[in-house]
Amino acid sequence: MGAFALALRWLTWWQAALLAAAALLFNLFVLPRLAAHLYRPGELAGSTWSGIVLYPMSVLVLALLFPTRPDIVGAAWAVLAVGDGMATLAGTTIRSSRIPWNRDKSVAGTLAFFVSGALAGVFLAWWCRPNVTPTPDLWFSIAGPAAAALVAAFVETLPTRLDDNVSVPVSAAAVLWALSLVRTDLVEPAMAVVGQALPLACFTNVIVAWLGYRARTVNLAGAITGAIIGIAIAVTTGWAGWALLMATFLAASITSRLGLRRKTLLGIHEERGGRRGAGNALANTGVAVVASLLSVVTDSRDMALLGFVTALAAGGSDTVASEIGKAWGNKTYLVSTFRRVPPGTSGAMSLEGTAAGIVGACVLAGIAIAVGLVPGVALFPVVFGATVGSLVESLLGATLEAPGILNNDMLNFMNTAIAASAALLVAGFA
Repeated sequence: MGAFALALRWLTWWQAALLAAAALLFNLFVLPRLAAHLYRPGELAGSTWSGIVLYPMSVLVLALLFPTRPDIVGAAWAVLAVGDGMATLAGTTIRSSRIPWNRDKSVAGTLAFFVSGALAGVFLAWWCRPNVTPTPDLWFSIAGPAAAALVAAFVETLPTRLDDNVSVPVSAAAVLWALSLVRTDLVEPAMAVVGQALPLACFTNVIVAWLGYRARTVNLAGAITGAIIGIAIAVTTGWAGWALLMATFLAASITSRLGLRRKTLLGIHEERGGRRGAGNALANTGVAVVASLLSVVTDSRDMALLGFVTALAAGGSDTVASEIGKAWGNKTYLVSTFRRVPPGTSGAMSLEGTAAGIVGACVLAGIAIAVGLVPGVALFPVVFGATVGSLVESLLGATLEAPGILNNDMLNFMNTAIAASAALLVAGFA
């Protein structure tokens, strides 16, 4: 089916979207009657949103999101069709070590995903270049799909039940979109600035990471990951961005320890005594790191910094809301049904926690304004974005976390991504 992506070289965006919609309707209503044997056991008896339906749906969404970039659509489609397919073949036929965080995935399958997905993505991106105006740089057609395949291969190993036909193309397209914003003429001066700031940034963040580990606020993996994140942010957004990162980390660490006795008695305290790990660090700051990197290699530094601030504010305020709600929330309600549930239930919200989250977003936004990262008019977009991200995360948590489709780290990452997008839309950048 991935071979149909070759047609993107000649199709307009609406023609591609129309064909993808037709394929979606066909797989949804006609194919079950014509070829039920194509479905996996239990798919026809269960939800209609099986992989065979989600595949054309993902292609349709890509065509609608990137109407002027068929190369991005084609490359993400190729990573899904070839990379994910080869991962299954290699994983079931080649004996190799298992992925430590997901024993159902193998090293051979992941490597096959990356190599085949990258090659297919590079070919489709190059193939569709003539249908893009202006023609993308050749480096993008080569490096973009390779980076997208690498990220998608990692996402495919995450221990969740989120269908690969959704997670793979979404992650691949996100990487391709971010790289499409890069201006090559800005890379060299950015590297010069980074080089000057790197020694002090490395020294400072290693010390802070060590102190955090000694203070038992992070575990070893979290300390190493946090140091890398801190270095990346310090050399791209300056010490103002690093100060906001530290403020966000302190807010999360302090509130995690509030009401610890009650949380422990209820069994809803943070694992590892509240020590943050690598997954938690990446989930809460991954979007901010990408935004910080883009801030030095794109024309839209103001846009990138607003996304950076909002992502950090969303991650920090969400943790504040959750921890305050678990510590002092009197009544918690499931956001999807408004039914009262015990504190700590995934997707549950309390008045106390929600208010604390909004206050936390305001404080973090105020810090960003005070240190000059964003102007004063950005206060509302940042707080609005953080609030929207938190609400959507609660809704997804209430509906998708219990069945194992999403885990807490993925929810946190989506919270920051949605928050940044909402802030940019409100501010009129997008």
